[in-house]
Amino acid sequence: MGQKIAYIITLLICIAGQRSIAQPAYKQPNVLLILADDLGWADVQCYGSSFYETPNVNKLAAQGIRFTNGYAACPVCSPTRASILTGKYPIKTGVTDWIKGRQHDGKASPYEKMIAQPFRLMLPFEEETIAEAALKKNYKTFIAGKWHLGEEEKSWPEAHGFQVNKGGFSKGSPAGYKNDSTGGYFTPYSNPRLPDGPSGEYLTDRLTDEAISFINENSRSPFFLMYSLYAVHNPLQAPAALIEKYQAKKRALQIPDSVRFRKDEPWMWFEKGWKQRTVQDNAVYAAMIENMDDNIGRLLNTLDALGISDNTIVIFTSDNGGLSTAEGSPTANGPLRAGKGWLYEGGIRVPLTIKWSGHIPAGQVSAMPVSSVDIFATLYKAICHKPVLNKAVDGEDMVALLKNEKKNSGRTLFWHYPHYSNQGGKPGAAILKNGLKLILNYEDNSIELYNLANDISEQHNIASANTSLAAAYKKILDKWLHDNSAKFPVINRAYRADFTGNATTKQAE
Repeated sequence: MGQKIAYIITLLICIAGQRSIAQPAYKQPNVLLILADDLGWADVQCYGSSFYETPNVNKLAAQGIRFTNGYAACPVCSPTRASILTGKYPIKTGVTDWIKGRQHDGKASPYEKMIAQPFRLMLPFEEETIAEAALKKNYKTFIAGKWHLGEEEKSWPEAHGFQVNKGGFSKGSPAGYKNDSTGGYFTPYSNPRLPDGPSGEYLTDRLTDEAISFINENSRSPFFLMYSLYAVHNPLQAPAALIEKYQAKKRALQIPDSVRFRKDEPWMWFEKGWKQRTVQDNAVYAAMIENMDDNIGRLLNTLDALGISDNTIVIFTSDNGGLSTAEGSPTANGPLRAGKGWLYEGGIRVPLTIKWSGHIPAGQVSAMPVSSVDIFATLYKAICHKPVLNKAVDGEDMVALLKNEKKNSGRTLFWHYPHYSNQGGKPGAAILKNGLKLILNYEDNSIELYNLANDISEQHNIASANTSLAAAYKKILDKWLHDNSAKFPVINRAYRADFTGNATTKQAE
């Protein structure tokens, strides 16, 4: 009897040993998170641009998956950046506008009917970021570039899980601009987290140098690298040779100014600089995009040279739609409506691609709706080898969602932007579900409903013809706003209904 028990124990040990051989220990993947600034959905060749050139982003998309319905959690930068780091909608982090915000002093322009309530001017310390989750799993953590999630030094990247910070501080764009070749994107940078470089050095190149050094130093241990570009945010500056290349390309198109911009909608009349670009032909902006793409290529080549590409998750996206209605209107987002600062598709739909060998087959194109809030859950599962347990996290693991893509193609996404933007956008909320998108305008509680499947440009408001459907969507949105204690703007008592704005600028510029 004793011999029989001993035999059984030995057999079980052997079986367990065989299982351990068949199932090797989980190998933690490296992470390269590439976040562009103000890059529009249509600013990339594989998303439809014929003027800008992005061969490296195209290659990255071909090596993994390209989402055609990728979204930013907000039409402006800081809230989306907070959503990426925490997996929560801006309504939960309290960072609902760019920091400090258009009405941070409590004052409004005479044509603005409402004033936003105060919102958080920093990423709350109590929020766990994906960098902090990675630290707990012995990752090396690094950020190169933009932060814009806190005015004070105590709230910069080092306080939120990043061991090394090269270039991230309070500003949302390159500082110290003097002229087209000095300051801003060209050293001296006036950046307390990035020493100045040699004369003529370009910021995007420098950030890539720093990121490559980090990868080389940490290629034998798991790392989390957030390559948080300042490009392609204003000021528009780029290497001279690249600008000349696109100036020649622009001249060949022979597009007159009367076609390049529109100034024929009432919202444009209130600010002289508000105008809608209709074509992509800004040479400096195009040069910035090509330089950005070149530097992404440098990073990907570094992973290849070190033999770690197959064990590195690479995510590429943008923090909001392209800047097309103000501040020079450097790009056009067509066929999408409007751009940065708006809840229309041009303001929130962004490029989003993921490469992860062995987990995401190459060459996929997916129409499943995904959002910047999903990045946290996706990376958390990969880093920690278990799903997020925090029920307050809104995002979902995109890899898991893809396993039942048909079911998840109708998933619901939400937006709450209770602010006026610098680009003409007004306070409101939105819900996307089953290809239908409802926008709730806070000024007058009016609603817009669009069927994106056959009206991607949002030109046909079908709310009045589908009252029951619109009411059902608004009910879901209202409940979400209520459940998350949404803060709504209040009446601007200094509003002037008779204010006509810059009436002399109504004609196309």
